Amino acid sequence: MARVPFRLPDIGEGIAEAEIVAWHVKIGDMVEEDQPVADMMTDKATVEMAAPVSGKVVEVAGAVGDQIAIGSTLVVFETEGGETEVAPAPAAQQAPTPTPAQQDTVRPAPVEGRAASAPPEARASTSLSTNGGESGSTSKKVLASPAVRQRAKELGVDLADVHPSAGDRVKHSDLDAFLKYQGGGSTPSASRPAATVAAGEDEIEEIKVAGLRRRIAENMAEAKRRIPHFAYVDEVDVTAVEALRAAMNETRGERPKLTMLPFLIKAISKAARDFPMVNARFDDEAGVVQRHSAVHLGMATQTDAGLSVPVIRDAQAYDVWGLAGEIVRLADATRRGKAKREELSGSTITLTSLGALGGIVSTPVINRPEVAIVGVNKMVERPVVIDGRIEVRKMMNLSSSFDHRVVDGMDAAKFIQAVRKLIEVPALLFAD
Repeated sequence: MARVPFRLPDIGEGIAEAEIVAWHVKIGDMVEEDQPVADMMTDKATVEMAAPVSGKVVEVAGAVGDQIAIGSTLVVFETEGGETEVAPAPAAQQAPTPTPAQQDTVRPAPVEGRAASAPPEARASTSLSTNGGESGSTSKKVLASPAVRQRAKELGVDLADVHPSAGDRVKHSDLDAFLKYQGGGSTPSASRPAATVAAGEDEIEEIKVAGLRRRIAENMAEAKRRIPHFAYVDEVDVTAVEALRAAMNETRGERPKLTMLPFLIKAISKAARDFPMVNARFDDEAGVVQRHSAVHLGMATQTDAGLSVPVIRDAQAYDVWGLAGEIVRLADATRRGKAKREELSGSTITLTSLGALGGIVSTPVINRPEVAIVGVNKMVERPVVIDGRIEVRKMMNLSSSFDHRVVDGMDAAKFIQAVRKLIEVPALLFAD
């Protein structure tokens, strides 16, 4: 028998370390070559690590949430044959070799007693089989979030039997569909039945903040700590642009269906030409504001793991149909964890929307180091006075936040009012 260390490869230019966000194996598991062993996250991109050899897992390099240096040992396998080592995959630019102080010490996985008290996400992601032996899910590659894996485990469902409805990742909706089919039409509304908690009883569930959720927490805390936010809200009459959108969708053919977002992105891109101070990034440590002529628009996207911000590069160069296509492509890639690293960074201004749940007003947090974010609230029909007459119009609020160190209140108000005018008179969106 031989011990084969698998070292974490260079998974992104300039990346020195990555975070363990999920384990798909545990000590003692037998794995096949190319079987997923762990999910590693850098910035907001998650990369799946596959076993380079077939063998038995004898050591792992930490728990979910731990940071692992590039080039350090991630997993040690026990295989037949002479002792060897799996080197990191070559990259365009080799990451610096970690120093002994930076390199994580490989340590055994938690013993059974500790595993029982670990957070549900950790328990779900470090065990694929409940009977200690190999199961269908250990021999078939199944992509799913830790929450989906935990829910499947609690329901006694082998994820290998669940077929994804889109892409190759099993989601909660796929699990619901499987349960409905298997159970003759009964679909649970939650991962476990609701229980009545008696007075004096309180079960506390500890959830480790790790992976994308930890990155979000850190970024939001840093943004609020360092950026003096101020909010500006204005209402927009979207009756005309909604009529235009409906007419364009009737003749769209094979093109993607238009939502309100492409029109808003087009309006923001046009308005930013006259208000370059909002389409900027502020390096507060260097004391430098970088104003951009191109609009690289961040599009806040909800995923199973949390909020990500894929970027539509050169948004000002697209028409509304092109924007609709990019929105669909980037949102799908982000939710499936397939977005490229360069598609998740470098935005100059962000648009965020809660859709039908958008409420009346929101105060979005700026996506640092940007200096502005525009939030879309829900659309409602209500009576509005126009030229002395009462009409029923479709109205929507735009809630925006700005970095007061860089953007003055008057400039912020004028920028949002320029966006409002472009939306209320949609012909201006298509004028040069």
